[in-house]
Amino acid sequence: MIDSHCHLDLAAFSNDWTDELLRAKKAGVTRLLVPGTQSGQWQQQQQLAKGASSIIPIDIALGAHPYFLHHDEDEKALVRQLDVAFEEAVIAPVAVGEIGLDSHIDVPIETQKRCLQVQLNFAQQRQLPVILHHRKSHHRLLEALTKVNRHYGGVVHAFSGSIEVAKAYIHKGLYLGIGGTVTYPRASKTRDTLAYLLHHFPGHLLLETDAPDMPMFGRQGKRNSPAYLLDVVQTMAALSEHSEQEIISFTTANYNRCFKGVE
Repeated sequence: MIDSHCHLDLAAFSNDWTDELLRAKKAGVTRLLVPGTQSGQWQQQQQLAKGASSIIPIDIALGAHPYFLHHDEDEKALVRQLDVAFEEAVIAPVAVGEIGLDSHIDVPIETQKRCLQVQLNFAQQRQLPVILHHRKSHHRLLEALTKVNRHYGGVVHAFSGSIEVAKAYIHKGLYLGIGGTVTYPRASKTRDTLAYLLHHFPGHLLLETDAPDMPMFGRQGKRNSPAYLLDVVQTMAALSEHSEQEIISFTTANYNRCFKGVE
């Protein structure tokens, strides 16, 4: 199993990230991706990936999450920071992210849109996939993607939209990250969409935990962990005709296509 979205570099794991990786490995996780959220964490991600290499391979992405943008963010300065970070990276980033749009924060949406667009353009120039964050912003994200002449795929993190929205992203060559939300029985609409996708578009789905956030059903109030990724797989199997092993197999292949360019 590959956890395609895990913030293992955050303070919540500062004292026991090695133990978490060992637990994840024991649970069947073979690889994970740590996305970037702000420039101050980019170096920490690389140190983590380097230190974890003897336990589980870690891929990294670098980007500026909308939550951490300043109200007067200078998008040109942001691109300069990304340029330097990518050129000096000891561990080569596999994607640009986590970037996106969030309608539930107080950072002006116009600031978010400008910073998203320059990061999409940056990814295009480097021929890299993107990791997209959304919250009440699918229409704006799709609009931003149309402004990029050619993009190199990526994943819509923590997807929980409708079938129509899912197909719109898929038709743009994007993958959909499936995480803890689907483990909740009350998430009936999201589960219905997932059941449809598992039947019609299994080649566009990735597994993720978003640890330490987005706890799984039955684990509310606890720190989320990549060791719980199998909870997502079990839910997907229950909603489809696929076995757990089949889901692990095709999501692993999907990850390799998305971030490694490996068919």
